[in-house]
Amino acid sequence: MNLATLLWLSQLLPQPYADQACLATTVYLEARNQSELGQRAVAEVALRRLDSGRWGENLCAVVTAPKQFAPTLLPPDYGIKNLKAWNRAVAVALRVEHDWNRPPPQRRLVVPGADHFLVQAQLKSAPDWAQGVPVATIGDHTFYSVAIRL
Repeated sequence: MNLATLLWLSQLLPQPYADQACLATTVYLEARNQSELGQRAVAEVALRRLDSGRWGENLCAVVTAPKQFAPTLLPPDYGIKNLKAWNRAVAVALRVEHDWNRPPPQRRLVVPGADHFLVQAQLKSAPDWAQGVPVATIGDHTFYSVAIRL
């Protein structure tokens, strides 16, 4: 299946299934080669952005906001080819979303406060928002808290 088809199908699904598909797609595209901890951290960033209300009203809107996550950075014909990694990303996304539905004090946070991340190997230079001390580095992802206060 390719990215465009997967995102199109997610539009046909009722909530919360659409959000689960979009979160799993993002985990797969951003972190399929990472540890479960790294995948959880990527999912946590997307969920934190949803909670902030600044990037969209549902997870699909958050992860398809222009130039924010892999679903908008990769070509639409990008193939979802690794079934084992896809199944793992789905399982991780579902576990993180389940955990996120707990009251905030009961959540098991991997990257507390992080709402952005970078994949170091893919950068020529860090963006302006990547200043200061990162929340964590897990695998090849570095996580930052750069929430803009309005």
